[in-house]
Amino acid sequence: MSNALAVTDSTFENEIEKHDGLAVVDFWATWCGPCRAIGPVLDQLAVEYDGKAKVAKLDVDANQKTAMRFNVRSIPAILFFKNGKLVDTVIGAVPKAKLASKFQEHSVSETAAVKQG
Repeated sequence: MSNALAVTDSTFENEIEKHDGLAVVDFWATWCGPCRAIGPVLDQLAVEYDGKAKVAKLDVDANQKTAMRFNVRSIPAILFFKNGKLVDTVIGAVPKAKLASKFQEHSVSETAAVKQG
C-alpha cells in the first residue's frame, strides 16, 4: 500500500494547488518500469517527511489533462510545488539520496521563509 495520496485531474487543484506548504507529485503510469522502481522510494520519503510535505501520485494515462498542463513528457516526473506553485522537477528514476536532498531543500527553505516572515 502506498503512503502517497492518489490525485486526479479533478482533485489536483484542491489537493496540490491549494495546499499550503510543500507538495510533491509523482507523475507515473502502471506500465512504466522506472516509475514502479521509484514508487517505494517516494513511499519512504512520504513517511520520513510526514507533516512537512504532502506526497501524491498522478497516473498520467488516466489524467492526461494535468500531465499536459505541466508539460510532462517523460515519466517518472516528480514535480515539487510550494504553496501551489511549481518550483522544481526531477525526471527519471533517480537514487533516493537525490530525491531526499530535493525534499530537504524545499522543506527547509519553507521553514526558513516562515521564520524570516
